[in-house]
Amino acid sequence: MATVEAGSPPLVHLPQDRQGLPLSAVLSAGQRHESAFFTDLMNEVSVPRPRGRPRKRPEAIAGDRAYDADWIRQWCADKGIGSAIPVRENMRDGPGRPPTCDDRRYRDRNTVERCVGHLKERRRLVVRYEKKASHYKAMILWAFVEEYLNR
Repeated sequence: MATVEAGSPPLVHLPQDRQGLPLSAVLSAGQRHESAFFTDLMNEVSVPRPRGRPRKRPEAIAGDRAYDADWIRQWCADKGIGSAIPVRENMRDGPGRPPTCDDRRYRDRNTVERCVGHLKERRRLVVRYEKKASHYKAMILWAFVEEYLNR
């Protein structure tokens, strides 16, 4: 787990399934860029199945423009994971065609925003009573349990 410096609010990275159920969480310092924690986040994912052990790789991912990096797209292609990441504007100057974004898959990304909204309903997470990152992550995981039980 990444260490979170004192004084900076932690950034919570949340991968989810299509129904909006969180699969894991990774904390990072607030001043760090999101894409730096992409591989840590994907290594934490376990996709549940109806029977048997969970899968370690999703079929596809939908990320926002912060995850627009060539190395992320290459990592997904190497693992056989489809990606729906829009291209940042005014960032592609080199030769060749810019990568495409599957709009149908990207449409499901709003489930992440809705899950964050559900997590923000819990005052303990918003106010951040826990100052240690490990305790804060435990409260986030407890909120995940509540989400699973409510569905």
